[in-house]
Amino acid sequence: MTADESELRELRASVREFLEAKSPEEVVRKLMESEPRFDPAVWSQAADQLRLPGLAIPEEYGGDGFGLVELGVVLEEMGRALFCAPFFATVLLAAQALLASGDKEACARLLPGIASGRTTATLAVAEDHGSWDPAMVSARAVPDGDGGWTVRGRKCFVIDGTTADLILVVARTVAGPTLFAVERDATGLAAEPMETLDATRAMARLTFDAVPATLVGAEGAGGRIMAKVLDIASVGLAAEQAGGARRCLETSADYARVRHQFGRPIGSFQAVKHKCADMLVQVELAEASSREAARLADEDSPDFPVAAAVAHACCSRAYMVAAMENIQVHGGIGFTWEHPAHLYFRRAKSSQLLFGGPAVYHERLLDRLGI
Repeated sequence: MTADESELRELRASVREFLEAKSPEEVVRKLMESEPRFDPAVWSQAADQLRLPGLAIPEEYGGDGFGLVELGVVLEEMGRALFCAPFFATVLLAAQALLASGDKEACARLLPGIASGRTTATLAVAEDHGSWDPAMVSARAVPDGDGGWTVRGRKCFVIDGTTADLILVVARTVAGPTLFAVERDATGLAAEPMETLDATRAMARLTFDAVPATLVGAEGAGGRIMAKVLDIASVGLAAEQAGGARRCLETSADYARVRHQFGRPIGSFQAVKHKCADMLVQVELAEASSREAARLADEDSPDFPVAAAVAHACCSRAYMVAAMENIQVHGGIGFTWEHPAHLYFRRAKSSQLLFGGPAVYHERLLDRLGI
């Protein structure tokens, strides 16, 4: 199912109105220091009123059957508002991992809860080294003798890892990296929050001590699954970055119009004009690259993997540029804890590093290009 332009505008307007009411700056700051770092009531409203968790989940699993284009609109708005919720981990990571696994039984069992918003989920791949490359996974899974599996090891930088009801974990078996499902209350599972640069995106360290797990997909298929998930998640992250970058541009331009110095708006000075113009170029490039990648994904184009890598690289750079220039345009106040500019900078930097950082995603682009 694909929405037309008018439907996309209506979707954007509805999501923006919801987030302006539920995720203003004061709420974001409050949630940053709370546990859990999201409001369950607001999450339920997002699911019940807007059906956001099920937007891109197939109808056969209780979702609405839309694609990455529609999801991109939602993520742009969430990035713009720094929305604190388990949306990215649940919808972009866990749900897409289930779909990529091709395991219809697991999808039928787990996706309806995700689509309804009743189940939050996450994907645990990275370990102490922070790499999302399944070849670097050292956590191990072994048969338990009763048809099930047990997982041992440690995972780091797990988004919403302390609150997710369902954890999909990549662990190594004799056949190679493999995807497993673990319930939140499983014996032997311990979770502790990690203190990171960006407090608006909760991360955790998970320890698995002979934790009961259920195989998802084929044994040894973790590498194939992760390749697809990373492409989709990179485009989702790119949309979120583009939304944050656009917000930085808007606040900079607004401030340049109202802040006066030497009897005139600072936006009339050439240096400030150039900063805002450079930001605009980066933001337009980010939006174009992320939206084009989403379109190619929905068309199942063979060019999608390359477009996904390009979008991730372009949007990571654009958000960093916009966030840094936003601080510069605001001057001294932009450096203070009380101003929201630093919240966007922290999100920009953490998003840039989320899937490995510039060296890794540039390498991924070269790999997708066959170079």
